[in-house]
Amino acid sequence: MNHKTFIYKQEFALQSGETLAQIELSYSTLGELNANRDNVVWVCHALTANSDVADWWSGLVGEGKLYDPQKYFIICVNVLGSHYGSTGPLSINPGTGKPYYGNFPEISIRDISKSLILLRKELGIDKIHTLIGGSIGGQQALEWGIIEPECIQNLVVVASNAKHSPWGIAFNETQRLAIATDPTWGDEDEQAGIQGMKTARAIALLSYRNYKTYKSTQEGRLDSGELKASTYQKYQGEKLANRFNAYSYCALSVAMDNHDVSQGREKIENVLAGIKANTLVIGLSSDILFPVEESKFIAEHIPGAVYVELDSLYGHDGFLIETPALTEVISQQFEEKLNIRRDERRAG
Repeated sequence: MNHKTFIYKQEFALQSGETLAQIELSYSTLGELNANRDNVVWVCHALTANSDVADWWSGLVGEGKLYDPQKYFIICVNVLGSHYGSTGPLSINPGTGKPYYGNFPEISIRDISKSLILLRKELGIDKIHTLIGGSIGGQQALEWGIIEPECIQNLVVVASNAKHSPWGIAFNETQRLAIATDPTWGDEDEQAGIQGMKTARAIALLSYRNYKTYKSTQEGRLDSGELKASTYQKYQGEKLANRFNAYSYCALSVAMDNHDVSQGREKIENVLAGIKANTLVIGLSSDILFPVEESKFIAEHIPGAVYVELDSLYGHDGFLIETPALTEVISQQFEEKLNIRRDERRAG
C-alpha cells in the first residue's frame, strides 16, 4: 500500500461559512491505474477508521478479494477532521501557529466529499468505477454521487442514510456529553478528554451491536471471574484511546449529526433522484443505529437502485464483519448490470 499526501494550497470554504487556509489529505492507494484510467475503486471510511482499507476491510480489499489490486486502482482517504494525517483538530492553525484543538471549525459530510473531489481532480481521474462506503462513509459516498452524478459509475451504500436521525444524533450527543465530563476536556493537549472518550466509545458499542450480539458473544465470565461484557466495554474504550483523539471524535460525530443531503437543495426525494450511478444499497437486519428503513428510503428514491438486506447478528458492525455476504451481493448485482448492458448492445 502506498501512502501519500495531497496539499490544496488555496482557501477551502466550508459549509458552515468558515474557511480553512489550506487542506492536507493523507491517502493510501493499492494497485495501478489502467491505460483508460477507468478501474478506480474509491472507498470512503467510517468514523474512526483510516486510509488503510486493506487492513480494516480485509474481507473486501486485497489480493484475491472482491476489490483486488491486480485489477483495480483502490484509493481511500483519511477524511478532514480525522486523526490520521489529514487536516483536523491537531493540525497547526496558521493563524496562531498552534494546533486548533477545540477551535477547529465545524466540518460537514458535504465538505468531506468536496475535499475528495479535489483529490480526484488532482489525480486526473474522470470516472470512478465504484464508489463505496459504510456508515458515515456511506454518507460521504451518497453526497459525492449527488455532487458529481456523471462521475460515478457504480455506487454502493452500506448501512447508511440520507439524513441522520434524531436517534443517531442522540447517541452521538450522549457520547460528547461523556467526553465533556472529563476534567481535561478543552485543554490544549492531544490527550484532552481521552478518559471521557473511553466512556463515549463504550456507549457507541451499544449502538453498533445489539442485545443478541452481546448475548451471543459476551455472556458469562472470564477465567479471572470478571464479567465478559464488562471487560469488553473497557477494552473497546482503551483500544480507541490508544489510536484516536477526542477532538477528532467530536468533530466527526457533529459532521454525521448534520448530514442531510437536502440541505440547501430541493426536498430529499428529488435530490436522491438526481443520482445517476448504478446504485446498490445494503441494509443490515439487526442494525439499530442505521435501521433498514433508512437504507430502503435511499433505494426507493434513486432511479434503478437495488436494495438488499443482509441478515446479520452483528448489528451496525455487520458492515465490517459480513464481508463474504457483501462480496456475494456486490459482485452479483454489478455482474447483472454488465450482462444487461451487453444484451442491450447486442440488441442495438
